[in-house]
Amino acid sequence: MDLSDGEWHKASYSTVENDNCVELAAFLQTVAVRDSTSPTTGHILLTRDTFRKLAAVIKTL
Repeated sequence: MDLSDGEWHKASYSTVENDNCVELAAFLQTVAVRDSTSPTTGHILLTRDTFRKLAAVIKTL
């Protein structure tokens, strides 16, 4: 999947030092997640439903 046209958004909890941050890009059927400090080293793709479930679990932590 070509992610070059994606509009990436950094997590709102990012620090000035940019450590431990993720970026997200939403596509028609998927959400891409990558490390903001190393955006070219890879990403994971999740279905929108799986991403919603993951986000709900993370919010409980």
